[in-house]
Amino acid sequence: MQSKFISSNGIQLHFLDSDSSNSNQLEPILFIHGLTANSHAFDAIFQNFLAEKYRFISVDLRGRGLSDQPSTGYTMLDHAKDIVGMLDNLDITSIHIVGHSFGGFLGLYLAIYYPAMVKKLVLLDAAVNMHPNTKEMLVPALGRLGKTFDSFDDYINKVKQAPYLSFWDEAMLSYYKADVFQNADGTVTPRSKPEHMMEAVLKGSLGMPWGEIIGLCKQETILINAPGIYNLGAALLPEELAKETANLLSNAKYEQVSGNHQTMLYGESAKQIAALIQSFIK
Repeated sequence: MQSKFISSNGIQLHFLDSDSSNSNQLEPILFIHGLTANSHAFDAIFQNFLAEKYRFISVDLRGRGLSDQPSTGYTMLDHAKDIVGMLDNLDITSIHIVGHSFGGFLGLYLAIYYPAMVKKLVLLDAAVNMHPNTKEMLVPALGRLGKTFDSFDDYINKVKQAPYLSFWDEAMLSYYKADVFQNADGTVTPRSKPEHMMEAVLKGSLGMPWGEIIGLCKQETILINAPGIYNLGAALLPEELAKETANLLSNAKYEQVSGNHQTMLYGESAKQIAALIQSFIK
């Protein structure tokens, strides 16, 4: 995967691209990460694909990773315009989209409002209704933002204590390295800023009437759910709520993999997801 930058919607976006030639000869798939994540969130899934058949594009959304961090502008429309501009500048007119969590909501938004651009849609643990205690369950993940850690090792040690990390996969390391900025004194600070992520939640994922508009998504869709315990003894997206959203979509099917909302991107779950995606987009 090559690290690249591109101008879109007035900002610079960073993305990973498996195609060094930009030839568009391979079937393109756009991967969109979760709320505070970055483009390396899918590294373990990429390792389990038949790379010679597909072009993987994994973007750092605005305010995350190495992409620009404008002071405001984190609505779903802002994010969507970033993606549309990026794809336009890459001369890609239509693409499969794989979105995890917040990225799934953005993929759904793009499928509804820019339907010609989206071929097939893969939702990873994204649904109209998540667990009713989602805000409380996300506290450990969001709590790292705005803090400075003594070193990267200190940061990783604290990450490994999170309730949702039931195992450690070495593929996680690239994701967490991309998550922080290395300060001159050796300390590290998460790149995503709390105020930006709060705006993305309030004016983005929570600011949309998903229940009212979800039926407008006509693309063939697969919702992949990992109902393992995430925090507070429950799944972030319980099976019944995931199936509820799959039923609301006009052309969708439900699949389940092992793990939870975070660990579904790694280990055995990553293999399962890669297989499901490849079968789905044939």
